Amino acid sequence: MTIEEGQEILLYVNEKKSWIVTVESGKKFHTHKGIVDLGELIGKQYGTEVKTTLGLPMKAMPVDYLDHLERVSRKTQIIYPKDIALITLLANVKPGTRVVECGTGSGSLTSYLATHVQPDGMVYTYEMREEFQRIARKNLERMGLMKNVEMKLKDINEGIDEREVDAIVLDMATPWQVVGLAHDALRTGGRLVSFSPTINQVEKTVEEMRSKGFLAVKALELLMRTYKVKANETRPDMIMVGHTGYIVSGRKG
Repeated sequence: MTIEEGQEILLYVNEKKSWIVTVESGKKFHTHKGIVDLGELIGKQYGTEVKTTLGLPMKAMPVDYLDHLERVSRKTQIIYPKDIALITLLANVKPGTRVVECGTGSGSLTSYLATHVQPDGMVYTYEMREEFQRIARKNLERMGLMKNVEMKLKDINEGIDEREVDAIVLDMATPWQVVGLAHDALRTGGRLVSFSPTINQVEKTVEEMRSKGFLAVKALELLMRTYKVKANETRPDMIMVGHTGYIVSGRKG
């Protein structure tokens, strides 16, 4: 695959150091260890190794979703990728799915949902704060996902506009307050998934979901541990991603 002018690429040095840049003729990218002439990459193959003027080697790689997710502009605490993936699975999001999300925040979860509903699904995302919505829009535009997202500057407690949706995902302080609204907006068999940082939120949400007749209501959390792999010395990393939040899910009966 050939690098073309105007494309975004990833300049990869190692796990801790990489940059997303746009390739343009005459454009130079400055690093802490020299300069890269981006114009010289036009017509080269992805995977080509380039060196800065000070000799720092790096690979010119295609940009993927995780590269963007790690760099989203944010004003809010974003949900960890491990939780985003599980939320998307529990919500049964797939191509063509219609999903309601609250709240948009910086758009990290929105972007993953939008990636999975392509090409003809839609994410309807609600956010009360205009500043957050503006940041999320920029992030989604950069990822090229706005064609599958409809952004709404609205308090979801005032009502959900959509009907017969396939899934509703909540990332808000009081999810139990909109369980009834979510039930009315979902199709039969549709899924409701909520992410909360505290167990008290979980208790209230589960109780309300059960009272509204949701089926298979469950609560869980996902702990992730990475490993340092080396011949005859493999061991868990000293630091793991422990509690980041609780996930509640259920289906409309």
